[in-house]
Amino acid sequence: MGDSLQKILREQTVKLKPVKYELKPIKDLTAKFVKDLRNELKVNEVEAEVFIGGSFAKNTFLKSKQYDVDVFIRFNWKYVQISSELEKILVPMCNRLELRFEKIHGSRDYFRVYHADSKNYFEVIPVTKIKKPKEERNITDLSYFHVPYVTKRLKGIEDQVRLTKQFFKAQRVYGAETYVRGFSGYTVELLIIKYKSFLKLIKALLKFDANQRDVIDIEKDYKNKNEVFIQLNEAKLHSPIILIDPTYKERNALAALSRDTLVKLQNSIKRFLKKPSFEFFILREPEISILKNKALKNKQEFLAITLSTDKQHGDIAGTKLKKFTEVLHRELNIYFNVKNLDFFYSGEQIGNVYISLIPKKEIIRIGPPIEMKKHSSRFKSQHSSTFVKNKRWHARLPVLNDARAFLDSWKMANKKMMAQMHIVSMSIE
Repeated sequence: MGDSLQKILREQTVKLKPVKYELKPIKDLTAKFVKDLRNELKVNEVEAEVFIGGSFAKNTFLKSKQYDVDVFIRFNWKYVQISSELEKILVPMCNRLELRFEKIHGSRDYFRVYHADSKNYFEVIPVTKIKKPKEERNITDLSYFHVPYVTKRLKGIEDQVRLTKQFFKAQRVYGAETYVRGFSGYTVELLIIKYKSFLKLIKALLKFDANQRDVIDIEKDYKNKNEVFIQLNEAKLHSPIILIDPTYKERNALAALSRDTLVKLQNSIKRFLKKPSFEFFILREPEISILKNKALKNKQEFLAITLSTDKQHGDIAGTKLKKFTEVLHRELNIYFNVKNLDFFYSGEQIGNVYISLIPKKEIIRIGPPIEMKKHSSRFKSQHSSTFVKNKRWHARLPVLNDARAFLDSWKMANKKMMAQMHIVSMSIE
């Protein structure tokens, strides 16, 4: 196993690392774009500076056919509505240079700018110039402090970050967005700084209990775990792994991580270590025929659902689609035992849900206590088969055997709710 595993890691390392001559075009485009931005700021007498951030600045980006570069505009503290300030500068500049752009909505709006002769694009992000992390007005203001910290400590092991990023992407646990609730690029970099290699990191991740809360404190900013729980805001402590941001100790860099995502990753790591394969580094869309055949083999009903939303692509659309998927899961769970549910978001306005399930043999709904006469009477009138257990009314609901028919009926009855959740269509195959 060792030779096979090492061979996979060596070959993946070479495959994922960008070649220097391939980077020259995007580096040249970036240099020109930054120069144009600085000139525009100067002409308009705006007190702001430009800096390159993200994986491009830290040399941890993956080889790709399309590169995106994070360009931060760091505004003087006196500017408050910095997204609007950026728009005033950027839109006329893009129009003049014939650059296609779009506004991306978020906790603070930013822009995506595409070069006319390239698939590459820039994400132009407004941030406030702060001296200390605790002065942040928005989480993006902290990005300025990440670059020097990571660059200094990752020197020589950037390839380990690339391996980890690609593995996490292929397992669909990469990203702090709400529809992923996984690992951001920055947290991957911090974890490699801590564990030094991809292999050591994934083995370490197996030791974490998704039902507990453990702490990684790279700079040892706290004396012990208990001090972390006392000092940090409770809202930041819900993730199974609490990763203290070494540039801002009051922040849990892994606050977005969910227990389900950690378990999903741990299962993938176990399979990879047991039987290493290049497949674990390849991001693939699920093969519906395989999922369907597996369900049929286990005598389960299989549903392939396509959802679409009218919300902006990216985190907003992905989150809306994921939340609606959770609603479907809850509704199906009333009448069926859901054996497997996979949600996939492509990055546009479409989400795919694949579900395998079987009917429940008995469905019991718990009603009010028997002493609540008015509520009891209403409950009994709503259900044809009722009984008392533990001094509460219970009802037997009719067993359903066709999940597809149930969802078709449910969809017709919940058009208003779907519209409120910005789901414009739901098709079931």
